[in-house]
Parts: sequence; structure tokens; C-alpha cells
Amino acid sequence: MNHETIDNCSIQVGEVKLAHPILTASGTSGYGSELNAYFALNEIGAVVTKSIAPFAWAGNPAPRLSPTTSGMLNAVGLQGNGVEHFIANDLVALEKTGATIIVSIWGHSVKDYLDAAKLLSGARPKIAALEINLSCPNLGGDHVMFAHDAELSAQIIRGCQDAGLPLWAKLSPNTSELVNVARAVEKAGAQAVTLVNTAMGMAINTETGRPQLGNVRGGLSGAALHPIAVRCVFDVRAALPNIAIIGVGGVSTGQDAAELMLAGANAVQVGTASFANPRAPLLVQQQLIDWAVAHKISDWSQVTSAAHRNGLVN
Repeated sequence: MNHETIDNCSIQVGEVKLAHPILTASGTSGYGSELNAYFALNEIGAVVTKSIAPFAWAGNPAPRLSPTTSGMLNAVGLQGNGVEHFIANDLVALEKTGATIIVSIWGHSVKDYLDAAKLLSGARPKIAALEINLSCPNLGGDHVMFAHDAELSAQIIRGCQDAGLPLWAKLSPNTSELVNVARAVEKAGAQAVTLVNTAMGMAINTETGRPQLGNVRGGLSGAALHPIAVRCVFDVRAALPNIAIIGVGGVSTGQDAAELMLAGANAVQVGTASFANPRAPLLVQQQLIDWAVAHKISDWSQVTSAAHRNGLVN
């Protein structure tokens, strides 16, 4: 691996300037500080925490994870101790690492999101942005996936602006309304969209005839998700040329990250690959820089959305 770099490694995501375009993905490395044992978290663009609500939540019944041929199904169900516990404990530990911090929030209702954002507004100097997780696919029951409803998604984004932090809306690949929802959250004030959350999937144990997951259905991540993520990023960029996009889905190499950027992403998150190798975000970042050097890239703006500038027909 060469040690050359590009002239400008930094990237701008709305109001947030990141030193590098690679981030961790929410839900794949706890609250973030856990990965600091494997590499210095301040060497990548940012750390995105697992999603937290304004209340403690037990999550889904076990088993919660099931490997697939080319990825993983999970139905953890957003287990956590709530925002106040996060601020008093996990945020303190994460801040000590020197990482740029993006906090992911979720809720069962519009009010839950607003309450979480309000609680986090007091920690503004420590937090670069809020990622509003509108798209967790594995809560089960009667819970609404907000990312399937443009009006509800926009309502949440408008309300969370009171926190005074830049907002990123994390959206779902499980709907034909993706572009409309992205358009709605941009109009409501989101500075970026994170594309995409996991795809709905299921696995059945052929010996018992029962679902592999305690929640029956779960979110598919890993390599199988990557082409879906590329398509979603490409479609949203084609429709919304100005919004910042954070691409996520099946990224395990620098080439995977480059592909999402070519499709329209300004930055890229690494998630499931961290289960196999906790150093994956840093390795992907180094590989992406090597790819850029090999292709004589001097600034990431030359990469982002390049596929749209190559005369392609949608």
C-alpha cells in the first residue's frame, strides 16, 4: 500500500466539515468508543453512534443475528439505555477519543424524535450532527417506518431543527417513495440523507422449519445490500443534485466506497464489515485514498457524482 494521499482529503456534508469521507455506520460498533481499541477514531471522518431514543428500550427477542451467504440479517431492535444515559456515559467516553461525533436518534412517534433531539441540544458543542434514523426495519408490531411516509419524515425533520444541530435523514431502500421522501426531508431542512438502511429480509431454519430470527424478519446488510445502495444513491442524486448524500451498504473495500461516491455520495459509512474486522473503516479509507491516487484524483469533488457526468441515460 502506498503512502501517497490526495491534495484535499476533507469533505463537506452540509455545515459539517469532515477530515476524511469515511465514517462508521450506526448500529455496527456500539456507541463508537469500542472501536478505539483497534484504531484511533480521530483518523477517520466521523463516528456515528448506534441509534438512541429518549427512553430505554430492551430491543427484540433472541436470536437477533443470522449470517447469510453474502451478508447478515439482524433484528436487534434498537436496544439501548436512552439519551440521558448516553450523554452521561457513552458520549463522555466517545469524546475522549477525539472523534468527530454524529449521534443517531430514533423513536416510536414524532414526539419521541423531538424529545431526543431536544435532550441532545444541550450537548451541541460535542456533537457535529444528528442522524435521524427514520428507517429501522426491524421494530416489528404496529410501529410505523417513518421513511416510507414523506409527510411524517418531513414533520420529524422540521421538529428536530429546534436542537440547533445539522440534521441527516437516514432513509429506507424498502419503498418506491425513496426519492419523494428524500425531496421532502431536504425541503424540511435536512442537510444530508444517509442512503441506505438495511433491506427487509428473512431466513428459515430448514431443520426446525422456524424463522432464524426471534423477530421473524430482519434487516439485510453486507455485500448483498451494496448494489441496492448504489442504485438508491444514484437515483436520489439524479433527482436532487444539491443535497449531501452519505452512502452506506455493503462497503468492505475502497472500491466499494468509490462506487458509492461515483453514484453521488459525498461521504461513505462502513458498517457490517466491522464485524469481521473492527479496523475496516480505517482500512477502507486507506484503500479509497490509494484508489484516488491511482486515478490521479486531487479532490473528492472529482469523484462524487462522476457517473452522472459521464453521459449516462437514467
